[in-house]
Amino acid sequence: MLIINAEGLILGRLASMVAKRLLEGEEISIVNAEKAIVSGSKEATFRRYKQWVDRGSREKGPHYPRRPDQIVARTIRGMLPYKKARGRDAFTRLKVYIGIPEELAREPITTLESADMTRLSTIKYMALGELSRRLGSW
Repeated sequence: MLIINAEGLILGRLASMVAKRLLEGEEISIVNAEKAIVSGSKEATFRRYKQWVDRGSREKGPHYPRRPDQIVARTIRGMLPYKKARGRDAFTRLKVYIGIPEELAREPITTLESADMTRLSTIKYMALGELSRRLGSW
């Protein structure tokens, strides 16, 4: 089982790398989901996510998550062939957590250097925790 610390990692890069590993059969847990980074201006990022959350109705959907751990999982799900058995099986091997749970605190935690925020040439970014607070559920 691979445990990845999402702190300071760009969400899209993290999601694509994790999706590939899930399809290869690895079990992955992601901790500190609220500290993942979404690049771009704060206002444009908030507007885009707010449109997704407001779309549809409570009864019929589509249902888009507001919590940081669920946003990370949904982003990874979008990079998997989710409607096929292979993609659904891969998605079941993923667990995403806010913070570090006690059962994983003693395990070795890794990070993905190729998804690190230091690769950003811009200073415009937003943490998922801040985005979730602005969306109103965390």
